[in-house]
Amino acid sequence: MMRFLENYILPYAAKFGNQRHLLAIRDTLVGMIAITMVGSLFVLLNNIGEIIKPYGKMMEAIFGKNWQTLGGDIWWGTMAFMTIFAVFGIAYKLAKSYGDEGFEAMLIAGASYFVLIPQTTKVEGVKEAVWGIIDSNYFGSVALFTGIIVSIIATEIFIRLSRIKKLEIKLPDGVPPAVARSFQRLIPGMATIFIIGVIGLLFRTVTHGEYFNDWLSRILVEPLSGAVDSLPFAILVTLLIHLFWSIGLHGDNILEGIKSPLLTKLGTDNINLYKDHVTDLSQYHVFAGSFSDAYVNLGGSGATLGLLIALIIAARKRHKQMVAIASPPGLFQINEPVIFGMPIVLNPIWLIPFILTPVVLTIIAYLAVSLHLVFPVVANIPWVTPVIVNGWLATGGHISGAVLSGVNLIVSVLIWLPFVAIQGKMDAKRIKEATQKVESSPLSMD
Repeated sequence: MMRFLENYILPYAAKFGNQRHLLAIRDTLVGMIAITMVGSLFVLLNNIGEIIKPYGKMMEAIFGKNWQTLGGDIWWGTMAFMTIFAVFGIAYKLAKSYGDEGFEAMLIAGASYFVLIPQTTKVEGVKEAVWGIIDSNYFGSVALFTGIIVSIIATEIFIRLSRIKKLEIKLPDGVPPAVARSFQRLIPGMATIFIIGVIGLLFRTVTHGEYFNDWLSRILVEPLSGAVDSLPFAILVTLLIHLFWSIGLHGDNILEGIKSPLLTKLGTDNINLYKDHVTDLSQYHVFAGSFSDAYVNLGGSGATLGLLIALIIAARKRHKQMVAIASPPGLFQINEPVIFGMPIVLNPIWLIPFILTPVVLTIIAYLAVSLHLVFPVVANIPWVTPVIVNGWLATGGHISGAVLSGVNLIVSVLIWLPFVAIQGKMDAKRIKEATQKVESSPLSMD
C-alpha cells in the first residue's frame, strides 16, 4: 500500500496540493479558523442549553431570558459573513502568489462579488421587492461556493490587466508611493469591475433575471430532488462533502444550500408523521433531517472522534498535545483542530479513512433504518450534540438510535486504527532516514 501511494498518489497529490488556486482557498480557510472556531463555540454554548436543561435554566436565571443574545451576536459577526471573509482572503492570497501586494486585488474582488448579488429582496407584507435590503444568504455559507468562483475570476482578470503597461497611469515622482500605486492600478481595477458587471448582466439576461448564486443552487438542487431519500444520494452527499474537505473547503457549508432544503423537507415530513402517531415505519423517510449529525458526523466531518480514540489507543505519546487540544471540542462535533492540526487536508494517508469512514457509516445507518432495526429520525437536533446522545434525541428518545450511534463510533475507530499505525511507521522511517543522513554527512564526521 505504501509503495503504491508513494509511486502513484503522492506525486499527483503534491502537484495538486501546490496548485495556486487551491492553496489560496486552503490558506484563506485556515486563516479564518479563529472566526469559525469562535462562531462554532458560541453556537455550542447557545445550543447546549437545549441538550442539558439544567444548564439552560441556570444561564437563564443568571443572565435572563435573553442570555443567548451574546452568542447570537458573535455568530452573526463570524459565521453569517463567511462568504465575504472568503472572497477577500482568497483574492489576497491568490494575488500574493503572483507576486502582487494583494491589497487592491482584495478590494476589487469584494466589489465584484457585491456587483453580482441582488439589490432587492421580498419583504413579507410588501407587494414589490424592497431595494437596499440584501438577503443574508448571500453573505453566509450558502453562497460560499459562488464567492470562491467570483473571487478567483475577478483576481485573475485584475492581475492580468495590471501587467499591461499601456493601462498604467504614471504620476510624477513627487507623488506619495501609495497614491501613485493606486492610480497605477486604477484602469485595471475599473476594467475588472466593469467586466464582472457586464458578465452578471448578460447572465441575468440569458437566465431571465436569475442571479448566478440562485442559478447555481437551482441547477444542482432540482436534478437531485427526485432521488433524495435513497442510499445512492446519501452516499453522494457524504462523498462530496468530504471531497471538498479534502482540499481545504468546508464541505458542509458549500453544500448547505443544496442539502439543507432537501433534508429539512424530509425531516419535517417525519416529524409530522411522528406527531400523528404513525406506527408504520415504511412511511418515514430514511435520509432525512439530522441523519448525518446523528450517525455520520461523529466528532465532525470524517468521524474524527474515531481518529482521536485511535490515537489514544495506538499513538498517544506521539500525538499527546493533539489529543488534549482536539478532544474537548471533538466531543461536541467541532473538529477544525484535527482537520488542520494533523493535518488531514491534502494529506493522502489521512484522506483515505477521512473519506472512507463517513461513507461506511452512512451505509450502515441507512440500512439499519431502512430495515427498521432503528427508529427513523423524527426530531431536529443541534449539530453539536454529543455522540450517542445525538442518536437518542434524533429518534425521539428511542434507545435504538443511541445504540446505532455508538456502533458507528466503534466502526469509525476500527477504520482509523490501521491508518494511525501506517502513519506511525512512516514517521519512524522518516526520522530514521533523517538521522542516518545527518550521521553520514561530512560535517557530522568532523
